[in-house]
Amino acid sequence: MRIKTIKGKEIDWGSDPIYSLSKPYSKGFYNTSNEEEQHIRITEGCPNYCVYCAESWENGIRPIYHEIPELIRNKVILLDMNLMYKEKCIEIINDLGRRKVNNKVIYYELQCGIDYRNMTQNKASALKRARFKNIRWAWDYAYSDAYKHWDCLKYLTNAGYNPKNIQVFMICNWLVPYYEVMAKIKTLLKWGVQVSDCWFDNQLPPNIKPIHWTEEEIKSFRKECRDHGIMIRHNGIQVERI
Repeated sequence: MRIKTIKGKEIDWGSDPIYSLSKPYSKGFYNTSNEEEQHIRITEGCPNYCVYCAESWENGIRPIYHEIPELIRNKVILLDMNLMYKEKCIEIINDLGRRKVNNKVIYYELQCGIDYRNMTQNKASALKRARFKNIRWAWDYAYSDAYKHWDCLKYLTNAGYNPKNIQVFMICNWLVPYYEVMAKIKTLLKWGVQVSDCWFDNQLPPNIKPIHWTEEEIKSFRKECRDHGIMIRHNGIQVERI
């Protein structure tokens, strides 16, 4: 995979997996619940082979489908890594949207987010009809992909989603430079969309060790994310085009 940054620098991070996991990757059908919500996995597989992600390397690109279990909570979290690219995507979403628990509708969330590359207006509208909330997706590569992310946001807002309730993941402390990620944040502020920082190599704040960024860049980006979230949630930033 190769990108060119806004400063013209070319970055190539190869085509081999570089992820490291503290415990084995979770695979297969999943269904568990607590008093408040239910967690399920009903599909697997992804075509993207992102070098820092385990999904494609563990499950391959061919879609794997599991039967939807009995739903027993009115809040359901899907652990599926990339539901959007699968041929049965809309069929599955519509099926979920028709289900109820105790004659009450169910609200859904995709924990791993959506894939903007596979988003269409029909898929966005299906998600909204089926009451999927807290929509998010990843912007991990070059800033030059901004127009593709704008298209994804446009589909979602046309479907009725509020940009203030949408989040964009960004991988940090990785090969994509600090200045490239900061440019993305400025654009997302114009669009009125929240940012979720995702730290490379499974690190978690506040114990983040510099890998590809400096300690100063890490601290600066964390502060920028906090300030960004406050502005989006409380100041009603108006969505603008690129």
